[in-house]
Amino acid sequence: MRELVVLGTASQVPTRTRNHNGYLLRWDGAGLLFDPGEGTQRQMTHAGVPATQVTRICLTHVHGDHCYGLPGVLSRMVLDGVAHPVHLHYPASGEQVVRALVSLATPGLDLRLHPHGSSGAVAPGLEVRPLHHRVETYGYRLVEPDGRTMLPDRLAAAGITGPDVGRLQRDGRLHGVRLEDVSAPRPGRRFAFVMDTAPCRGAEELAEGADLLVAESTFADDDAALAAQHRHLTAGQAGALAAAGGARALVLTHFSSRYPDVAPLAEQARARARGTAVLAAEDLDRIPLPERRRETSADGRRGERS
Repeated sequence: MRELVVLGTASQVPTRTRNHNGYLLRWDGAGLLFDPGEGTQRQMTHAGVPATQVTRICLTHVHGDHCYGLPGVLSRMVLDGVAHPVHLHYPASGEQVVRALVSLATPGLDLRLHPHGSSGAVAPGLEVRPLHHRVETYGYRLVEPDGRTMLPDRLAAAGITGPDVGRLQRDGRLHGVRLEDVSAPRPGRRFAFVMDTAPCRGAEELAEGADLLVAESTFADDDAALAAQHRHLTAGQAGALAAAGGARALVLTHFSSRYPDVAPLAEQARARARGTAVLAAEDLDRIPLPERRRETSADGRRGERS
């Protein structure tokens, strides 16, 4: 299963209807928890998400609305008997804050700290890029390796069946038949998480080719001056980011409390998102990654695209 569980959508302060940040990405057998703000543990209970599902925790930066829920989540994992290692990724400049938060949690969890201070891979398939905020901030991107979709009619014509299909996939060639002769390219699926930032190159790199892009939308376009002052995105800027990167779906979140109704923000994003589907997230939403879509290859064959 691959889906995003939205645990909170508020920026800076919670409201009556929005909890502080918190996002759980369920990706096959892994559970990546992004930016757990205050109340995340309780929101996980409301969402029906057990603490045992969390395998990695990713902090974009150490402002309180993005990390003050960390001790509670870690303590809950100990209480629930989580036995697997849990990896915690965060900007290196936030080391003191992160260690202070970890020290408040109940001991007993196999927690492994992974500070990072530059762009690149931080775990298999997981990358970071620097963002432009008031403190050191990084966005995250999860990338599935590219693969190939086997074409049954081509396999049948080549006389390749049963275990030979697996051998061909493993070795790339079998009995004179090349893998590319009986399959179509299947780009890996991509998830991107862009939180507190002004428009920047790092955000653009994260959004490029994303199947699902989660982006902050703290301010309406009418408040662009405030957004620039605090180094945040407006809704229109989030939409433009998705369009420039060719993202398939955009999830808006991290809303200022000045907007009780975020529907106008979604409309502003749509106005600049071109073909990208736009959703203004609500607490406890469950958002699946877009279905694989089929593409026509150069020879007219149909294959799946992630």
